[in-house]
Amino acid sequence: MSKIIKGIKLRLYPNQAQQAQLWQMFGNDRFVWNQMLAMAKSRYENNPSSHFVNGYQMDALLKTLKQEYPFLRESDSTSLQVVNHNLDQAFKMLFQHKGGQPRFKSRRSSYQSYTGKSKLYVVAKRYLKLPKLGYIKTSKTSQLQNVKIKRYTVSHDPTGRYYLSLQVEAEVNQLPRTGKTVGLDVGVADLAISSDGIKYGTFNARWLEKQATKWQSRYAKRCHRANVAVRQWNHNHKTAKLELDDYQNWQLARVMKSRYQQRIANQRRDYLHKLTTNLVKQYDVIVIEDLKTKNLQKNHYLAKSIANASWYQFRTMLQYKCDWYGKQLVVVKPNYTSQICSHCGFHSGKKALAIREWTCPRCDTHHDRDINAAVNILHKGLKAVG
Repeated sequence: MSKIIKGIKLRLYPNQAQQAQLWQMFGNDRFVWNQMLAMAKSRYENNPSSHFVNGYQMDALLKTLKQEYPFLRESDSTSLQVVNHNLDQAFKMLFQHKGGQPRFKSRRSSYQSYTGKSKLYVVAKRYLKLPKLGYIKTSKTSQLQNVKIKRYTVSHDPTGRYYLSLQVEAEVNQLPRTGKTVGLDVGVADLAISSDGIKYGTFNARWLEKQATKWQSRYAKRCHRANVAVRQWNHNHKTAKLELDDYQNWQLARVMKSRYQQRIANQRRDYLHKLTTNLVKQYDVIVIEDLKTKNLQKNHYLAKSIANASWYQFRTMLQYKCDWYGKQLVVVKPNYTSQICSHCGFHSGKKALAIREWTCPRCDTHHDRDINAAVNILHKGLKAVG
């Protein structure tokens, strides 16, 4: 039995008072980020040779900040420390030329969150006790048995729902050995083709995608109309000013298109979880090809299909589940896997994508293109691990 770090996401159902308190806590984290960022920028402008104020020094400034702005005491103190840590990391990435310059955060953002490191308590089947918020209703807490919560994040997403994301340390039993190995060739028509000849189809949610596209179009049109109306009103009325948020029609469209997009993402993730768990249970060694998804998506004819297949997410899930359950994932280069005969090793040359089946001119073996590639991937992987 080994210990692992994993994430658990639960739905929150705060009452009206808790919702108001949550938005105050979102705002407090945003306020501390903006204050610390403004301080760092003004410090650099006044004296470019001055030393950077790191995360520990920012934490020391929190006491003074709380005295000046008492509303910051309404937040979990660890969440403000996490803000300082994140800003410190952002500047370090900037100095190492691995990221852009940190930006100020806006209250108009459709996604708001705060992260804390304080202890949470499970008080009932559907209730948790959160710092500063007290008892709050949530979805099933059965997943939180026998785990150690390391940090938590409360978020409000564009769909208008509240979520609690937990980073926990849990114990996992390794799966029994089966003695089986498999090679996987990923594709567009089928998500994965195994060397055993099994084809796993890609995720399909055409109706949801159609609805998301429809509401995305409505959102864009309504937002444009609202912007035009706001500019006209503010031009003609100098005293009473309107804002875009005063028009509710486009906000309804924003929520609807976000909910359809989230349903697609959730169903795709669920499909990938079930598929990868099934593969890890069946095989001890899984060999896959190392594809550069970003490069392949430059082909505009296949970009949407490749994105829908979620090859990177599929590989990531296989990787950590193999690590959890004591299985082995081997990654090999995909060079010539669809061109070499898996029976005799003859290299038949490059073939157009339209050719899905072919016969080896040397040994007369008839091949399915994808299954033949999966067998070659398996041979490469087994050779690599000896």
